[in-house]
Order: sequence, then structure tokens, then C-alpha cells
Amino acid sequence: MIELEGVPDLVDPVVIAAFEGWNDAADAASSAVDHLIKAWGARIVGVIDPEDFYDFQVNRPVVGIDDQGHRRITWPSTQIAIASPPTLDRDIILLRGIEPNMRWRQFSAELLAACEELGAQLVVTLGALLADTPHTRPIPVTGTASEPELIDRLKLEESTYEGPTGIVGVFQDACTQLDMPAVSYWAAVPHYVAQPPCPKATLALIGQLEDLFETSIPLGDLPEDARAWERGVDELAQEDEDVADYVRSLEETRDTTDLPEASGEAIAREFERYLKRRQGDA
Repeated sequence: MIELEGVPDLVDPVVIAAFEGWNDAADAASSAVDHLIKAWGARIVGVIDPEDFYDFQVNRPVVGIDDQGHRRITWPSTQIAIASPPTLDRDIILLRGIEPNMRWRQFSAELLAACEELGAQLVVTLGALLADTPHTRPIPVTGTASEPELIDRLKLEESTYEGPTGIVGVFQDACTQLDMPAVSYWAAVPHYVAQPPCPKATLALIGQLEDLFETSIPLGDLPEDARAWERGVDELAQEDEDVADYVRSLEETRDTTDLPEASGEAIAREFERYLKRRQGDA
């Protein structure tokens, strides 16, 4: 069991979870939770014991020097943090870790037991996958939910995916087995620039969370990082005519597929986010 330390009573907490590994193309999902931890000043209250879940030859511990000048070993693990965002009337539980190498069901059960102990009302998992999408267009984000009420309210879909899954899928299924409402958002990262980071995909996931909570989230340097990332990929594409041709073909496919009303809805959502951020900064 995970020991939770110094946790006050939380107000209608929502869990936001992301895991490095197979579910996390270009580290976009884990970077989103990293951003939230920093932006909301989250405090770590629990760590899962890595001994039962990680192969240390695959996910090796790291040796470093701490603030006192002592050598310390940091073990791969999954942490639980809590935050009280000033723009929300509820608390947030943040799970940030690494896809385990073994005992996935026990891993999920221990994390969810800790979340239930903290009073979690909803679980939101974040993921990222590689896809045939151009870097010059908005990053597509798909959302699914476990319950019809959530699907209707958030205008999501019930997942129809069949095939291999990662810890996010297993964790989502564990929520369903416990009747814990769960939502999952996945960002599509251009496969030809798969190396991390991908701040544009991270920003897209943050945007979905803003829509979910109907509030603004401090973005810091993320928008400029996303623009710099896109400019960098533009330069790489210009240096290779084959890549440039491929990007143009992806753009044509995307522009043909996207309905005008869908583009209008995306613009409207982005404008609403902009207004909320302006109100939050006022």
C-alpha cells in the first residue's frame, strides 16, 4: 500500500494521470502533468514502492548529488501529488510516473486505492501516440469516457479501439471495474518528429483540460515553446525535399478531411480559452 503523508481533506478531487513509456509519444503526456505540477505548485504526498513493479535493468536508478552535496540514488517510480488551483473550486490529484515492467493490475489497484482514500471523484488519463498528422496544423486530440453521462456531457466518444494497450488502458479499465468515472485524452504527435519534446502536443492536452474544467491554466513558456518547435520542424522539412513533399501531402489530406464547421468550432474553443486566460490574468 502507498503511504500518504500530510494530506488535508480534499474538495471533490479529480485525478490527472500520465505515464512515461509506450503511452507517451514524444513525452507529451508526462510533460503535461509536469507542467501542471509546476504551474499549480503541487506537493508530493506519496510514492509507490518501485521494487515490485520495475525492472531496474530496463528503468535504471540514477545517481546524483543532492542540495547538501551528498550522493543519492533516485529510483524509477510513480508519485502522487496534490494541488489546489486558485481558479478551481476543487482539488487536483496528479499521478506522474513510468509505465511499470510487471504486475500492472496490482500497480493500478494500489494507485486507485490511494486515489479513493483521497476522495477522488473522477480520473483523467493523458496519453500521446504517433500518427500521420502534419506538424503545421493543430494537434488532434481524441477523448473517450467510461460512462454514457460523461460521453454526452463532454461530447466525447466511447472507445472502439481493439489491439495492444499500455498502462493507460489498463488503468482506465481498473477505473471501470471500480465504478470510478474516467476520461482519457490522447494527443496525436507527427510520427516524423517523434523525438521528445513536443510542446505543441503538450499544449493541446492542456487545452483539453481547460475545456474540461472550464477555466484557464497558466501556460508559462508553453505557447512560445510550441511555436519554436514548429519553426524548427519547418526548417528541417525545408532541408529535405522528400520530407517537405510528405508534409504537404499530409496537409492536403488533413485540410480535405476537416469539415469547415469543425474548424469553426476549434476556433471558437480557442477564443473561449483566450478570454478565460485574460479574465484569470485580470
